[in-house]
Amino acid sequence: MRRRDFITLVGSGVAAWPLAARAQQPAMPVIGFLNSTSAAPYVPFVESFRRGLGESGFVEGQNVAIEFRWAEGHYDRLPALAADLVRRRVAVIVATGGPGPGQAAKAATGTIPIVFNSGADPVREGLVASFNRPGGNATGVNVLLSAMEGKRLGLLREMVPNAALIAVLLNPAMPTFDGQVNDVQEAARSVGQRLHILRASNDGEIDAAFAAAAELRAGALLVGADPFLFTRREHLLGLASRYSIPAIYELREYAAAGGLMSYGVNLAEAYRLVGVYTGRILKGDKPADLPVQQLTKFEFVINLKTAKALGIEVPPGLSARADEVIE
Repeated sequence: MRRRDFITLVGSGVAAWPLAARAQQPAMPVIGFLNSTSAAPYVPFVESFRRGLGESGFVEGQNVAIEFRWAEGHYDRLPALAADLVRRRVAVIVATGGPGPGQAAKAATGTIPIVFNSGADPVREGLVASFNRPGGNATGVNVLLSAMEGKRLGLLREMVPNAALIAVLLNPAMPTFDGQVNDVQEAARSVGQRLHILRASNDGEIDAAFAAAAELRAGALLVGADPFLFTRREHLLGLASRYSIPAIYELREYAAAGGLMSYGVNLAEAYRLVGVYTGRILKGDKPADLPVQQLTKFEFVINLKTAKALGIEVPPGLSARADEVIE
C-alpha cells in the first residue's frame, strides 16, 4: 500500500470516530413542563426550578432538555397540552400552576413520572394515595395556597377592623374554587363577618369585580389564591389603588409590587424543590418512593407605604407579627 493511500484511510477513520461516538450516545432526556398560566410572569419560578435541577446535576441544554406548555390561563386547554407531552414521550412531566396541571397530567398517563406543585390537597385531588407513600406515578410539593383563605381573611380584618363588608375575589375556573368559597365563608361565619364573593376568570371580569366591590362599598378585599390572578397582579394592584381598597393577597410578590399585605409560602422555594425531585427521578428514583413535600413556613408581608397611601394605621401587634415590613 502506498503511503499516501495509508494516510487517506487513517484520516477517514479518524474523521468517522466522533460521528460513531455521537451515534452511540444516549438521547438527552426531555422534561415536559406543563403550567396553567403564561411564561413571562413565571420567569423567576422557572429559574428556581432550573436551580433545583442543577442541584441534582442536570443543566438544560447540556444533559437535559425542557419542553414548555403554557395554558395562558385557560384551564380547559390543560388536558390537550398534557396529552401532547405524553405523545412526545417525555421522561418526566412537571405539572405546576395550581392543581389543574397535575390533574390533567395524571389523567393523560399512568406511567410517565409526574412531579406536581399544587396548593390543593393532592390526596383529595387523587394525585397520590398519601403524603408519605404517594404510590403510582406522581409526587411533588404541596404549598397550601388555596387552603389559607380563612387565615388571610383574619389578617385582613385585623388590618381593617371596621370593614362591615369584605369582598372576596376568586376565579370560578380554578379547580379549588368551591373549597376556597367554603373555607372563607366558614371563617367569616365564625366571627360574624359579612362577605360578598366576586368571580373573575378574565380581565374584563376583574374590572367588573372591582367596580362591583366599590358599588357595594366593600371595606376591604381578599384576592384568592389562583395562578391566573397572580399573572394579572399588576392589573389587580392598579385597580386596588384606583378604588382605594385595602387588599390582601396570596404571595409576597404582590406586596413587593405595591399590595397592602400578603400571606403565603415562598413559591420560588417550592419550584426549586420540584426541580430537585425531577432530577432525582431522572437519576432513577420512583415517584412512589418520594414523599410529597409540604411547605410549612408562611410569610406575612406588610407594605407600609401602601398603608400610608390608603390612610391606614397598621396595628402595632400586626406589624410585630409580620415576617417582613416594606417601608
